[in-house]
Amino acid sequence: MKKYIVSLVIVIVLIVVFKNTSKGKMVSNHVKGIITDVVTKPNYINSKGDSISTRVMIPEGYERVKYKQGSFQIYLRHYPLKSYGSKIINYDDSEYFAQHWHDAILEVPVPSNGLQQCADALMRIRSEYLWEQNRKDEIGFNFTSGHYCSWNKYAQGYRPKINGNKVTFHKTASPNHSKTNFYTYLNLIYTYAGTLSMHSELDKVLVKDVRIGDMLVTPGSPGHIEIVVDEIVNEKGNKMYLLAQGNTPAQNVCLLKNFEDTAISPWYRFDENQPVYTPSYYFDEAQFIRFK
Repeated sequence: MKKYIVSLVIVIVLIVVFKNTSKGKMVSNHVKGIITDVVTKPNYINSKGDSISTRVMIPEGYERVKYKQGSFQIYLRHYPLKSYGSKIINYDDSEYFAQHWHDAILEVPVPSNGLQQCADALMRIRSEYLWEQNRKDEIGFNFTSGHYCSWNKYAQGYRPKINGNKVTFHKTASPNHSKTNFYTYLNLIYTYAGTLSMHSELDKVLVKDVRIGDMLVTPGSPGHIEIVVDEIVNEKGNKMYLLAQGNTPAQNVCLLKNFEDTAISPWYRFDENQPVYTPSYYFDEAQFIRFK
């Protein structure tokens, strides 16, 4: 009965379109637009979900790729979210102009100093994961100059002296291993690291090997970077992914919709050497890097 009603509606729509359209080449566009409205698209969003894994449902025939408990991949998949419908808020408490780009807001605080932009937000997420896993000695990033700045050295009191592209580290502060000092360290990283340094420092990943935690990047000043926060696969081995981003100006980290393939949104497919269209940025090619 349901199939009969849908067919009848489509037939009526076609009659109306042909009756009111004088140019044959316009008919297909009119019909396509109207039928899109008549036939409801799949909705993979659970508005009651409070984490990435519970907010976004998976298409039929797919399952989530399994990862080890305690891994960075599981950490991202179960990352907590703000309530459904939350808006993207900039560092100065203003609303971002594009509120239709996202399906979720991650619970990543935004400092009022405006430093935590796209690459910075991802370095923060990675650093907080390592902190929570008691792997603090692994926290460290290269400056754009190529010089490595570790949390351990910073906590011991070492500070960079920067003169152009020349950087030296000197013990000028008392040891301080507190969480407050950790975020002061991250502010330093935000200032002197970014998409360029991350692209230079981190391993490159082929599309076929992409996993949760890998980052889609265009290095530059400005460039842009987004992170894979979930991954699903079907019996044929075809995979799809979720993307999240920080942005400029500094703002909430959000889970992105897929405007190019709305039938699977917010899931994405990637192809080697092919561009990737996301709501806020066009990547010339699917180029990925991975945290160490």
